[in-house]
Amino acid sequence: MIAHLVGTLLDKQPGSAILDVGGVGYQLSIPLSTWEELGDPGTPVRLHVHTHVREDAILLFGFHTPLEKEIFCRLIAISGVGPRTALSVLSGIGGPGLLESVRERDVSRLSSVPGIGRKTAERIVLDLEDRIESLCSWLKPAPGTEGSGSAAPRDMRQDLVSALVNLGYNARVAAEAAGRVLKTSDTQAAPFQVLLRESLRILSG
Repeated sequence: MIAHLVGTLLDKQPGSAILDVGGVGYQLSIPLSTWEELGDPGTPVRLHVHTHVREDAILLFGFHTPLEKEIFCRLIAISGVGPRTALSVLSGIGGPGLLESVRERDVSRLSSVPGIGRKTAERIVLDLEDRIESLCSWLKPAPGTEGSGSAAPRDMRQDLVSALVNLGYNARVAAEAAGRVLKTSDTQAAPFQVLLRESLRILSG
């Protein structure tokens, strides 16, 4: 059972990363929040890992913080919530957003995440509300401003749509959200991570 990996980042995409550990490449599924914290390929990386064993595969899920991993494990223990759906929750509203939704019993916000229906959202609230204080104690102050640097404007829309589709959104809906963001944002100054976050905010609104 792999619970922790330290190595060199070989590649990262929204939703996945490849980590070189002693000459062995590990492919991990990751939430958007973890993807944002990873540096460029070649940089050292430390990830908390959940190993998910199925009859036909062994899947690795990587997280930047212990809180992300703990929330992920809590979510997949809930009936109707699989690993991919749990990643969508962490990518769509983030760990702090999930805890806030549970505390406020905001079923509508949870239901906006791809793969989460109203009944599943209600089960998440019921299951996590008794654990909310212990989970909130793991929270740390938000990190500083995201790094600068952005893709060329002509490529940004395609990159945003691709990332949103990888996170589970319909291609047409993703294209509409990306278009709205790029009409109101300075694509020369705003980094891709910021634009992707704004797209997710529109889709969950």
